[in-house]
Amino acid sequence: MTATNARPEVGAGASSAVRSGRDLLALMLLPVPLVLAVLPAAFAGGGTRRWFGGRGGESQRAEAQAAKDAAAEAFYDLDTAQRDLRISIETINAVDSSSRGRKASEDFAALGRRIDEVSHTYITAVDSHDLDRDDLEPAVASRARTELTRAKDDLVRVKGELDRFAQGLGPLLGSAETQLARLAPAVERARQALLAASNALDTVRAAGLRADELAARLAALAPELTKLNQGAGKHGVPETLQRADVVLRDAEAVRTEAERLPERAAEIDRRLVSLRTRAQALTTRAGSVEPVLSELRRRFSAACWQDLQPVPEQAAVNVRQAEDKLAEAAKAREEQRWADATSRLSTVRALLNTVDEAVSAAGDRLQQLNAVAKDPQQEIERTRFAVRDAQRLAMAGRHTPDPRHARPLDDSVARLERAIAGLEGRHPDYWHFLTETEAVRQTAARVVSDIREERGGGA
Repeated sequence: MTATNARPEVGAGASSAVRSGRDLLALMLLPVPLVLAVLPAAFAGGGTRRWFGGRGGESQRAEAQAAKDAAAEAFYDLDTAQRDLRISIETINAVDSSSRGRKASEDFAALGRRIDEVSHTYITAVDSHDLDRDDLEPAVASRARTELTRAKDDLVRVKGELDRFAQGLGPLLGSAETQLARLAPAVERARQALLAASNALDTVRAAGLRADELAARLAALAPELTKLNQGAGKHGVPETLQRADVVLRDAEAVRTEAERLPERAAEIDRRLVSLRTRAQALTTRAGSVEPVLSELRRRFSAACWQDLQPVPEQAAVNVRQAEDKLAEAAKAREEQRWADATSRLSTVRALLNTVDEAVSAAGDRLQQLNAVAKDPQQEIERTRFAVRDAQRLAMAGRHTPDPRHARPLDDSVARLERAIAGLEGRHPDYWHFLTETEAVRQTAARVVSDIREERGGGA
């Protein structure tokens, strides 16, 4: 029950004025002699109410009327606060479906029942006493004042409970209002993103590019747009905000890819040309591997070149596969299957990289073997320097090295000596020598890294 349901009159002033007007009008309608007879009595006695209790009765009536006015004001304040708080609760309910949101609604409903109780008591007290009666007795006026004062106190007390409840809703209401404030802009951004994606697709199609995959992705967003248009009233604020974010992200992705599509097509064309040229060049280079292998066989032991034997045949196979994939990529480009074209070109690149590495390995092997066969001492000194440098670092600031560092370095020295000894003989395995010296250097570098890491961490 609220003030809009049954709001009593506030104050007796208006009623007294109306009644005085009626009295005056009645006197004016009387015959003149009767008017002359009535007027002195009326003005001399101060009105008819003096006949029913005099000034004491008027005092009781005034106090009762003041109590009625105060109760009416308290009732109005409570009603206004309840209406305002109902809006807050509705805001929270629209956004927050958590247990906290449900409890807020339940607590507000309980407060509403208490408000109905005190409002009923107040309205009953007002309806029970007609303070405008001419024959109002002082005892009745006193009782009315008491009941109206009690009703006012109850209204004020419940208003205080309502105010405290409203203060406790601050965090929930703030969060709900923040989400509601985000709602309209978020939905509008999603709509604008969809429009921008659609326009970008139109531009691409005008340039002769179909973009079927992008168009399908954009069409899949149509149901989400429908739900956005139906509004948060049907789908809820959190769900609508989440949907708007998803639509915005997906639509912007479509727009971005559509805008890049001409550049992507041009890039695929450039890669097709570049990889064709590279495949042709590698075919020529692969033809030089066989002469390199022939020289390796003639000058060095089998261990130095056996692992390179499959290179010419494998290079030819890889080049043929690359050419087949290039043809597939070109067809995908012609059919505007951009993802397929890109995938095929990546495969072509990997195949050609394998060929390049294998062909280069053969030439590099011959160069390395020629160098060590001519002067192995340079490789030996290079390796010994790496080990000595690691040993100096291991001894820095110590009387004895840490076994974790000393043991691998000692093993590396012995390994190097064995590799050097393997160079003796008529047909030394220079490739084994090179792989051993490389392994020794890697061990020394690992020890140096460990020492620096430990000392750096201790610092």
